[in-house]
Amino acid sequence: MSAEKSASWSYAEQLPTEDEVLLRARERSHELGVPAVSTGVAAALTVLAATSKAQTVVEVGTGAGVSGVALLAGLPSTAVLTTIDVDVDHLKAARESFADAGVASNRTRTISGRASQVLPRLTDGAYDLVFIDADKPSAPTYVDQATRLLKPAGLLIVNNAFNHDKVANPAARDEITTVMRRIERTLREDERLQTALLPTGDGLLLAVRR
Repeated sequence: MSAEKSASWSYAEQLPTEDEVLLRARERSHELGVPAVSTGVAAALTVLAATSKAQTVVEVGTGAGVSGVALLAGLPSTAVLTTIDVDVDHLKAARESFADAGVASNRTRTISGRASQVLPRLTDGAYDLVFIDADKPSAPTYVDQATRLLKPAGLLIVNNAFNHDKVANPAARDEITTVMRRIERTLREDERLQTALLPTGDGLLLAVRR
């Protein structure tokens, strides 16, 4: 990355301002030792949620609720977020973050369990938006399930699409990098989807169901 490009990326990441709710959610993430989406990604999630006008949303990988709060900030007041995480402490922290944001309890559904087991139980074509930010070795399964869950014009968002800038490096052949490349190729070649890759945070892979 050139110095100018690096400076532009840093500028974009630092431009958004976050309120106390998001800052407290980030503190919870730090206390739990769970990575949170970057400031730029959080801002992008809010805008994407707002433009999608989604009513039904699934999040794979709850963390301490940073991404969930960002999504809810952009969603209509009638939208419902279903968020899945295997760690009950993460879910508890996320519920605290949602409460801090003044989100009514009936607007969020927190599910404890492995996403690979939970996602198949969700209804086909019933969701407007799916956000995936969880264990990368299982990401192909999550993406396959997400494609099934999306309504027409539904939006899929996959975080960490660059895998710490390794995906663009042909010499990088580790498991996670290979998995992310395969996901990007699979979505790009799926005739049901229109895709784009945004250089926000560690990369946001977007796919809209035609």
